[in-house]
Amino acid sequence: MTTTEPTARAAGQEGSFLRQPRAVWAVTFACVIAFMGIGLVDPILKEIAAQLDATPSQVSLLFTSYMAVMGVAMLVTGVVSTRIGAKRTLLVGLVLIIVFAGLAGASGSVGAVIGFRAGWGLGNALFIATALSTIVSASTGSLARAIILFEAALGLGIASGPLVGGLLGEQSWRGPFFGVSVLMSVALVATTFFLPATPPAGRRTTLADPFRALRHPALAVIAVVAVCYNLGFFSLLAAGPFALPDAGIMEIGWVFFGWGLMLAFTSVGAAPWLQRRLGTVPALVAALVLFALDLAFIAVAADTASLVVVGIVVAGAFLGVVNTLVTEAVMGAAPVERPVASSAYSFVRFTGGAVGPYVALKLAEHQGAAAPFWFGTVAVAVGVVAMLLGARTVTRALHGAPAPHSPAEAEAEALGDLA
Repeated sequence: MTTTEPTARAAGQEGSFLRQPRAVWAVTFACVIAFMGIGLVDPILKEIAAQLDATPSQVSLLFTSYMAVMGVAMLVTGVVSTRIGAKRTLLVGLVLIIVFAGLAGASGSVGAVIGFRAGWGLGNALFIATALSTIVSASTGSLARAIILFEAALGLGIASGPLVGGLLGEQSWRGPFFGVSVLMSVALVATTFFLPATPPAGRRTTLADPFRALRHPALAVIAVVAVCYNLGFFSLLAAGPFALPDAGIMEIGWVFFGWGLMLAFTSVGAAPWLQRRLGTVPALVAALVLFALDLAFIAVAADTASLVVVGIVVAGAFLGVVNTLVTEAVMGAAPVERPVASSAYSFVRFTGGAVGPYVALKLAEHQGAAAPFWFGTVAVAVGVVAMLLGARTVTRALHGAPAPHSPAEAEAEALGDLA
């Protein structure tokens, strides 16, 4: 694929993407806080296991319940936002996060924390999917610039989450949960005052719309890739702390802070550059291959803490590129409304995020510290194969070329992808 894609070309002709309406910055700030929730519990996983007498696979359910509910709830975000408007949907999501994060911090058992993390996931679903489409709609400039802004918020949130979790977790494992409630309260106020009213607009979507969207070949290919790379992504996130048995809460926080900084940097800087140089699909394949190799490196070096740390931090660089390019491919290739595309993509994306941590830490309990990373390696490798097989389909969609109309044409395209 060449560098003549509309998104890459438009991005190169614009000024700074930092010149945005204040409504965009209000939502972006809230996104940073929301994404803290993903990595916030990383430094305290071992502490929760110790304090609440839980196994590693049990505490992995803090990720699984959160991601599973968030993924399923993504299917209804479009239904809700097209009926009550984007702003109200964002505010409802923020309120739910505030309430359930606080309840998780006040819990006395690992089961209760897992349950309240599920409620937290519901709030995040309403917020995140709506936030992405809101930023895309309200921002100035190209779709590519809006996606970069969203992914930068994701990266900063993921980076700061472990650091905040480590700082507060040194006082008590409950601290990070209460901290999210406070920070989300700030985000709630900012969104309330800075985001203008957004009454319902366009047609009302239904629960079936995201599933219909996944029938489009390009979106289906990207969905498979998203599931696979998120299996690797969240296996790394959950298994990483347990691969560092001698590291304390703050040390783990700093490791994943470095990982998140790399993710944020490459989301904003490296991904657009690689896209212009290589094209979306080749750049995405290269980043996925490098991530799979990095996971394999961690697996081989699982008994050497310093090498595990290097592998974790370096993984952030590859994930930043993958996150940005996959998200942009979804929003640019899907021939449906952007909120529907966002809901469909987020549903499959967080399915991988739900399954990965539990499987990874179950493997760690029975097969040793290297097993989760081998599992991630295989999952991401499957994603690479899926991307290669569907490369022509995704490329055609990104260029706006018509999809094949007859079964014969569809078969010819599939055979061409395999060639």
